[in-house]
Amino acid sequence: MQSPADKKQGVHTYIAQWPIYSLAWSVRSDKKTRLAVGSYLEDYSNKVELVNFNPTTTDFSTDSRLLFDHPYAPTNLMFFPSEDTAQPDLIATSGDYLRLWEIHEDHIELKTLFNSNKSSEFNSAMTSFDWAELDTRRIATSSVDTTCTIWDIERQIVDTQLVAHDKEVYDISWGGPGVFASVSGDGSVRVFDLRDKERSTIIYENAIPECPLLRLEWNKADPRFMATVGMDSNKVVVLDIRLPTTPLMELKKHRGSVNAVSWAPRIGRQLCTVGDDSRAMIWEVVTASLRVETSDELDPVMWYGSSAEINQVRWSSVDSDWIGIAFLNKLQLLKYSPVDLM
Repeated sequence: MQSPADKKQGVHTYIAQWPIYSLAWSVRSDKKTRLAVGSYLEDYSNKVELVNFNPTTTDFSTDSRLLFDHPYAPTNLMFFPSEDTAQPDLIATSGDYLRLWEIHEDHIELKTLFNSNKSSEFNSAMTSFDWAELDTRRIATSSVDTTCTIWDIERQIVDTQLVAHDKEVYDISWGGPGVFASVSGDGSVRVFDLRDKERSTIIYENAIPECPLLRLEWNKADPRFMATVGMDSNKVVVLDIRLPTTPLMELKKHRGSVNAVSWAPRIGRQLCTVGDDSRAMIWEVVTASLRVETSDELDPVMWYGSSAEINQVRWSSVDSDWIGIAFLNKLQLLKYSPVDLM
């Protein structure tokens, strides 16, 4: 549903039955404006719902048959990362386990539960995952047990498992074929290459000692760059992997803790950040004239204020006009066009 109070120019709101945390855009060419939203309930039983948005009428629609129960709150959601409609319609979720679900016209069924510790009834919680766009049989997961695991979802086995950090691993992101990065409670960003599994490269350490890094997103359109966020920090650190240890810039205009970041698709010049200050900010971070020494004063080129702390942001990877944010029980879609910035 969409209430009249939430109808603003370029802002479209869907109200769920429960608080929303996780959020994902569909990639399929026939489902470009479909999203998945995951609940955040302090209970074993949580929900994942598929929501369809009609850009022409700006209406939302759902189907009660395409809502499924999820054990614990899903820490991340991702649809199968391909526009090819000949591929199965799949969505992956993380929480106590990595799960793969198949979407049918009138129901969603659990396809595979991935368990790397079959000798025990207990499993370490998965904090996040990333599905490789260039090798869709691979999903990389991060866990509180300090490991990162690469799953071969076609063969339903562990491809590689690495002790990645000294403390809990909170987020993970692919940067190219066989290359991924992770962030941890030890405050470091580490890059791994599956061709050399015995070592990793620390490209950044939090300037605040013992302070965890919670979020990481590699710029898929321009893999020279990635963005990371520390715990209880209003600062977003943008890294250039060609210049390790020293941030390219630090974005400091949020007035509260930053909760999530998302790069613009295809060109990858813009970054959207959201936080406890109830703001979504869009930054122009990749420009020819950028100077690191002036980055502390960099202002967002656009910002949007919501009515509550924003938990999540996802920029549509197939239609750069749309950014999804989540707060309270609301999914909001923000209409964005680079033309507005010219």
